[in-house]
Amino acid sequence: MDLKEIMEIDSRYYMNTFGRRTPVCFEYGQGIFLYDSDGRKYYDFLSGIAVNALGHAHPALVEAVCSQARKLIHCSSLYYIGSQAKLAKMLAEVSCADRVFFCNSGAEANEGAIKLARIYFKKKGMPGKYGIITLKDSFHGRTLATVAATGQEKYQKPYEPLMPGFRHVQPNDIGALEKAIDDTTCAVMLELVQGESGVHPMDKEYVQAVRRLCDEKGLLLMIDEIQTGMGRTGKLFAYEHYGVEPDIFTLAKALAGGVPIGALCAKESVAGAFEPGDHGSTFGGNPLACSAGLAVLRTMLDEKLPENAEKMGSYLMGELERLSEKHRIISGVRGLGLMTGIQLAQDKAVEVKNRLFGRGFLVGSVGTSVIRLLPPLIVTRDDIDNFVRTLDEVLASL
Repeated sequence: MDLKEIMEIDSRYYMNTFGRRTPVCFEYGQGIFLYDSDGRKYYDFLSGIAVNALGHAHPALVEAVCSQARKLIHCSSLYYIGSQAKLAKMLAEVSCADRVFFCNSGAEANEGAIKLARIYFKKKGMPGKYGIITLKDSFHGRTLATVAATGQEKYQKPYEPLMPGFRHVQPNDIGALEKAIDDTTCAVMLELVQGESGVHPMDKEYVQAVRRLCDEKGLLLMIDEIQTGMGRTGKLFAYEHYGVEPDIFTLAKALAGGVPIGALCAKESVAGAFEPGDHGSTFGGNPLACSAGLAVLRTMLDEKLPENAEKMGSYLMGELERLSEKHRIISGVRGLGLMTGIQLAQDKAVEVKNRLFGRGFLVGSVGTSVIRLLPPLIVTRDDIDNFVRTLDEVLASL
């Protein structure tokens, strides 16, 4: 089946939620590369939107998935699951969490976090505390609750009236947050780097002030690590950069390297609010996904991939800053680890992205003026040099 036929079938039968897709169909991947149906090779500097942290077809992940698939894919959490217990234990050992719940996506993990925050106060005899404050320009998912939590009108407008109980304040403004807190507030929910809105890291002083404010007001601090977690920012979890510990945090994307999984992680004192029947998931924590998650986490630690993300992220940032001295169209570079945004002075992000695609590089764009880079954590200096050289040529051709 050629690309044209695939596109025609997709156009006829698949719901049009992605708009006009990039005209390519990938057949296989290896390391940092993807190969299309014509055998053309592409550098993957997007990682399936921060999912393929180990790159493609990493031997440890392939072996874990194939081995588990030959034995047992699903049995439900009505029964004990060895890989589920092991992954929960391992996540607790490497993080500030004491307990973990598995689901199938980042939105589900955030939905679970919202439910946990609300039920925590309800079971403490404070049912009137249900409000959650998030940040403007945030993105927390596409379920009804996470759309309401998301601080972007373009995602909310089609689904109004929204679920009540959410307020949105300006990032890095502790005064605005303090003013938004009232007697109904139960939690504050943050992304430490706002990825979907253009790669905007939070100020360290702000995040620490939020933690102090939550402690003073008796509120829960929830951190959305869907995109920043699992080594992406140069630490296993982004909260480690900020010197704070959340009461609840969420993971997904890179956790199982492409096998769908999400994780709701919480301190013991908070996690205990969930009792049997309060929450659940048919597929969440299945043997296949958890075996994949174990392989990814072990590989990240064994191969020191968060450290590589920190080192390569710093190198990439430096090379891009040098490139900005040559090309005035680059008005800024920002990010943390291997989560990088290139701010353009003109609305040419899509054009730059498309030209890079034509030169064999996959990148993302945010709005009209930001290029988003999320390469696999296995990226090397040579890979980065090839990308920067190609970007230099693309910008010179505009």
